[in-house]
Amino acid sequence: MDVETLDPVGARVTGTTLRDLGPDGIEELRGLLAEHGVVVLPGQDDATDEDFVAFLRRFGPLAFTKGEASAPGFPDLNVVSNVGRTTPPKSSWHVDTSYVRKPPAYTALRAVQIPEQGGATLFSDQARALTTLDPALREMVEDRSIRHVVTGVVLEDGDEHEAWHPIVRPHPLTGRPGLYLTTPGRCAEVSGLSDEEGEDVVARLFHHSTRPENVHAHAWEAGDVVIWDNARVLHRAEHSDVRGDRVMHRGMVAAHRAA
Repeated sequence: MDVETLDPVGARVTGTTLRDLGPDGIEELRGLLAEHGVVVLPGQDDATDEDFVAFLRRFGPLAFTKGEASAPGFPDLNVVSNVGRTTPPKSSWHVDTSYVRKPPAYTALRAVQIPEQGGATLFSDQARALTTLDPALREMVEDRSIRHVVTGVVLEDGDEHEAWHPIVRPHPLTGRPGLYLTTPGRCAEVSGLSDEEGEDVVARLFHHSTRPENVHAHAWEAGDVVIWDNARVLHRAEHSDVRGDRVMHRGMVAAHRAA
């Protein structure tokens, strides 16, 4: 595998295919994800959903967000699409499924159809964001947690719908700390602070962590597969400038290491 570091976050890996990646290759990717947050695998034009699912399962058991539609014939994948919509989908900076006690470790997208224009996916490096955070604000949040809640998904009785997570969260593999938050509408409470104080702290963290110097925009090309580490990055899709159909298939890996 050939690795090119992206700025300020991410790595581009060439010289391999999803089918070729055996145990050693997966371990190398796992390390790259912990170090760089995002891995872009271009040139996967021949990859099928079956290949995509098999690739993800080499990392460990898969996860699926309840309440979302699955891809035809592949219940572990869901479809991210603007086809048939009269208004662009909404996307704000977030971490996937953070309202459960054990959020998914990795998320991946396979480009099924890319638009004529636009539709980039943006990634923000939360380890870098923590190192550049105002020292006084970091001291304030160092030992606090946020209550993450679900929005926009219909769940059944008994499903998890909220969970507390530390704001400064050590990476499960490296131990390196990073900010762990999601879109402010899903950050319902900050431990030890009033509602007003909590909203202010979340807004300040969110603004800082998504500053341009922390962000890499991935412009999709046919055959791209992109996988990222939810303990390391926030992400969002840029839908406002899209012209044409944009269809992605998404899969998630439950844990950084199989139990």
